[in-house]
Amino acid sequence: MAAHTPSLSYGGCNFFRQRLVLSTLSGRPVKIRKIRARDENPGLRDFEASFIRLLDKITNGSRIEINQTGTTLYYQPGLLYGGPVEHDCSIHRGIGYYLESLLCLAPFMKRPLKIVLRGVTNDQVDPSVDVLKATALPLLKQFGIDGEAFELKIVRRGMPPGGGGEVVFSCPVRKMLRPIQLTDPGKIKRIRGMAYSVRVSPQIANRIVESARSILNKFIPDIYIYTDHMKGAYSGKSPGFGLSLVAETTNGTFLSAELASNPRGQGTAVLPEDLGKNCAKLLLEEVFRGGCVDSTNQSLVLLLMTLGQQDVSKVLLGPLSPYTVEFLRHLKSFFQIMFKIETKPCNEEVIGGEKILMTCVGVGFSNLSKTIK
Repeated sequence: MAAHTPSLSYGGCNFFRQRLVLSTLSGRPVKIRKIRARDENPGLRDFEASFIRLLDKITNGSRIEINQTGTTLYYQPGLLYGGPVEHDCSIHRGIGYYLESLLCLAPFMKRPLKIVLRGVTNDQVDPSVDVLKATALPLLKQFGIDGEAFELKIVRRGMPPGGGGEVVFSCPVRKMLRPIQLTDPGKIKRIRGMAYSVRVSPQIANRIVESARSILNKFIPDIYIYTDHMKGAYSGKSPGFGLSLVAETTNGTFLSAELASNPRGQGTAVLPEDLGKNCAKLLLEEVFRGGCVDSTNQSLVLLLMTLGQQDVSKVLLGPLSPYTVEFLRHLKSFFQIMFKIETKPCNEEVIGGEKILMTCVGVGFSNLSKTIK
């Protein structure tokens, strides 16, 4: 990296991953101060330290400096290297916390990435591996990231608080992304789902399926919800159950929703019937929000549009999440890129909530990498 590249300075622990991922892609160093400086337990948490170790494993030549209290971090990114990697994730956050960032970084590695992640596959905080597999991978394929080496496989499931799950993610290198024009989401044609149960009765998954179908059958007949009951060594270290649902449209848009049971010993017990119905309602809400990309993957599509070829890309989104709004500010800081934002109010053509059309001209990652070498 060029020594004269100016660093960006931030305060606080919010949007921690966002800043480090964009720093790695843009080649701009970052300094983050006052990380929980006023907390009783100040500094970086275990899952954030684990994320920094993961970045160190997939890059070559990164410089990481953390002060004694852990409240200040300086990160100067190295080159994205990739290759075979193994990483034990913190059990305080799901594997989705790490996988979301890897989806942003993996296509731009020097060597194809094949990584084994161990930890919690499904929890109530981060996107589950099931949802990312069903929604994020098809989205990456729209940009031309595809091939036999492109897969996400769940080897073991792990629920909080014990974890014990294992996931294998492999991604080919594609530094030239094609521009996209995703402006028509189409109509819902089918709903697929996964009801999983680990270290509890297999009957629980069937109860979840029946309750979810009792709501969704009123809207569409083509519904299939798989049940997944892993046993023994493949079931992790803690009991739990949950449901992930994905609605697919006629134009290849995927909208998702998910719910998981409370970890053992935390909160009140959740009935499988209530979980199934609530998850179905969350999916209907996501369908109402609409757009060509669901709220989980809004920031991913905007980043890939930014790093795409120097051509115009357009995507129609539902209402922007607070995370996405802050992500747009960070994109401007790291890449000096701005999006044209047009609102599409609800009418006969635009059904559901208010839609937002996002347009930008990509900066091109291949051009960017030449400037930061």
